[in-house]
Amino acid sequence: MSTYSASKKDQPVKIVADYLTKHYDGRAGEKEALEPTSLTIRDGEFFCLLGPSGCGKSTLLNMLAGFIQPSTGSVLINNEPMFKPLPSYIMMSQEYGLFPWRTVLENVMFGLEIKHSKKEERVAIAQNYINLVHLQGFENSHPFELSGGMKQRVALARTLAMDPEVIFMDEPFNALDMVMRIGLQEEITRIWAEHKKTIVFVTHDVEEAIYLADRIAIMKHHPGKIEFLFEVNLPRPRERGSYDFYTLKEEILREIAETDRV
Repeated sequence: MSTYSASKKDQPVKIVADYLTKHYDGRAGEKEALEPTSLTIRDGEFFCLLGPSGCGKSTLLNMLAGFIQPSTGSVLINNEPMFKPLPSYIMMSQEYGLFPWRTVLENVMFGLEIKHSKKEERVAIAQNYINLVHLQGFENSHPFELSGGMKQRVALARTLAMDPEVIFMDEPFNALDMVMRIGLQEEITRIWAEHKKTIVFVTHDVEEAIYLADRIAIMKHHPGKIEFLFEVNLPRPRERGSYDFYTLKEEILREIAETDRV
């Protein structure tokens, strides 16, 4: 069984978030959704934002991806300010976003059509990523013919076909059953190891974060902020039932419980 390093400490910094805050106007006045938050994410790192619903994980992710502008602070990717979403930095959510009238192959090719690639090239690239997510044989199927896990594989293949530098993932496996979820966790880890993309992944599942991440940022709510950062120095592929995995899970759960009592 192959292994690969969980550490990216020697890698250059890819994303810098500096003193980000977010405020919204509500009926009761201004609401602070995110306290001043700063972080750096390394090139090729698998970085997880972990916390309960309403703690600002998705807000922070959307600011990093350029979909939401911060009230204060800045985001730099490759030392360039992020003011809007860019094709090199793609968001993937639990909503598959597939076109029901398109086949699997046509859905995966969609982003390549926007890039005006030649048809032969589009087909070859799309087929490569369909194979990568183990959907060969389903190229001519439509989304209604696929399970939830298969639809998410199509969405992943479409994302990878665009060859993004950074993939932002907002609880992409949340709507799936446990078997599908674990299968896709293994799949995305394998693909990440092969392609070395920078991934920022939002989850509220502690085991999912430990299985996937190089580092985990634990967030608290009211208002949202990053409370702790954990390095996950476990060898890959990770064993969910191992003593070290269990020990880290218990440590993170204790920190979350302490945070909730503050």
